[in-house]
Amino acid sequence: MDSSLRADLVARLAAAGDPDRAEGQQRYMKSELPFHGVRVPEVRRLAGAVVRDHPLAGPDAWEETVLGVWRAATHREQRYGAIELAYARPYRRWLRPDRLAMVEEMIVTGAWWDYVDQLAGKHMGHLLAEHPEDVRPVLLAWAEDDDIWRRRTAILAQLRFRDRTDPGFLFAAIEPSLARKEFFLRKAIGWALREYSKTSPDAVTRYVEANRRRLSPLSRREAMKALDRS
Repeated sequence: MDSSLRADLVARLAAAGDPDRAEGQQRYMKSELPFHGVRVPEVRRLAGAVVRDHPLAGPDAWEETVLGVWRAATHREQRYGAIELAYARPYRRWLRPDRLAMVEEMIVTGAWWDYVDQLAGKHMGHLLAEHPEDVRPVLLAWAEDDDIWRRRTAILAQLRFRDRTDPGFLFAAIEPSLARKEFFLRKAIGWALREYSKTSPDAVTRYVEANRRRLSPLSRREAMKALDRS
């Protein structure tokens, strides 16, 4: 791990922190880890500066540093920084199927929506778009996993795809969770359908109508929000 990168990131986050905001953030997120009190856009800016100031030599050093920052985090924003480092533009070419275990560890050990939604939409979305033959089977297996955060990731992996969304894959990822009662799965189903409705409203309308009795009220409401407004 590049310990100088981690030390610089921690120092910048601590210097930018607001203790009053930190208390509110921790309560809102129900987090065991404390916060520095740095807003997310500022975390991203600081992480970007650290990436520029501490170039990493190769994919092994990059993965070791990402996981080193993640595992050693003492405050929640440090893990946000690890997420940014894992998706940083200079290193995105290294985000390949052989690094999927890194992303999976962050999903499973993070186990909360603020981490998982970023990892699902960006990191797993990138992997799915660039390496579909390798990643689709993994995500379809995750869609049936006992861990709800793997399931949520499978449902949300195409969140940023817009007109590139594969509806068959989306519906297959949703299917195993239709009968589940967990809020974070029901919310994810509705969110994924809502985003797809912005480019394929008829497809989502048909899906919701065909599965009206199987979708939870929360999932139906979320799925139809954009269409109801229009």
